[in-house]
Amino acid sequence: MMATGLPETSPTVLKSQLHVGCGPKRKGQTLPAFQSTDWREVRFDIDESVSPDIVGTMTDMSAVESASMDALFSSHNVEHLYPHEVPVAFNEFNRVLKDDGFAIITCPDLQSVAALIAQDKFLDTAYVSPAGPITPLDILFGHRPSMARGNLYMAHHVGFTQKVLAGTLKPAGFGSVLTVRRPEQFDLWAFAMKQAVSDDVLRNNASRYLG
Repeated sequence: MMATGLPETSPTVLKSQLHVGCGPKRKGQTLPAFQSTDWREVRFDIDESVSPDIVGTMTDMSAVESASMDALFSSHNVEHLYPHEVPVAFNEFNRVLKDDGFAIITCPDLQSVAALIAQDKFLDTAYVSPAGPITPLDILFGHRPSMARGNLYMAHHVGFTQKVLAGTLKPAGFGSVLTVRRPEQFDLWAFAMKQAVSDDVLRNNASRYLG
């Protein structure tokens, strides 16, 4: 029998959100839905200097108990993996989630970046971020100013199109996956539920968090 959706949890019971690759960001810099008092953020990062709650890598999240998280949020860090590490990381994402849990992943959209490169705009500004102008070169290989300052954790080793992102999450054990491509923002979003649900239920649940 297919599941009917995410459970309604009492406001008195905190839900746990694992913020993977948090960097210096905290709960208030994630998605609006995670900023409510219903959610408890657990910050996870490879870089001890950002003072995460748990230090670890996406390919070895053994410090996080299996089936202990209601949600996982990963913003612009899966591209820092090597290609052979991606299935390992996605299996880890699945492992730490409760049976009714879900993951939200966002990363660069290589299809839209490739369109700029095809127009010979490799070093042109694609958009301006809080960290300054971002070019297709930065999106493809990593933020150059950060790496120049010695933060080589910012290097990119793999990339995704919408088809590849969805196709890599499903073999990792996610029963339902919805992906969204935003070419104007040069990014991809995935909402992946551990359970298998109908398309309508998947879209309704995704809309609660992605808008």
